[in-house]
Amino acid sequence: MSHAEDHDSTRRDFLYYATAGVGAVTAGAAVWPLVNQMNPSADVQALSTIRVDVSGVAVGTQLTVKYLGKPVFVRRRTQDEIDAARAVNVSELIDTTSENPNAPAGADASDTNRTLDEAGEWLVMIGVCTHLGCVPIGNASGDFGGWYCPCHGSHYDTAGRIRKGPAPQNLHIPVAEFVDDTTIKLG
Repeated sequence: MSHAEDHDSTRRDFLYYATAGVGAVTAGAAVWPLVNQMNPSADVQALSTIRVDVSGVAVGTQLTVKYLGKPVFVRRRTQDEIDAARAVNVSELIDTTSENPNAPAGADASDTNRTLDEAGEWLVMIGVCTHLGCVPIGNASGDFGGWYCPCHGSHYDTAGRIRKGPAPQNLHIPVAEFVDDTTIKLG
């Protein structure tokens, strides 16, 4: 092999590697905007956690806040509501799972697994009917003293558990915790 032929193959190899490198960088630059647009927008990231002041919520009333585009019911239950919810046998429920990411995995739908505090006074739920996404009405003419979805007739009890109607699941509970005596953090 002559010196000229060796020089040409080295030059050819360099051109192949350089072209492949430029092609890889160009492909990455073209694909990155497509991948990046799937990330959550800035307004969604800003609302990924919110703090709710519950100091003005009286016993027997509820506060509705908007979290991630959905209504969230924050209810301060009466002792009668707590007693009614705790008297229910879990085996009688349509959905026997807690639907609560704050509870241990596989927790049942007992009232203690759905409330924010051990006493059961605070109940925080996503206010979207699990049938077709309607917003149930609290303290309505439902059969179990909780929430009623007038669109299709789903009845929820005082713990937000489906008791009658077409909804397949209990009202879901968001990730929530008390950060102090009067503030709940969602998310």
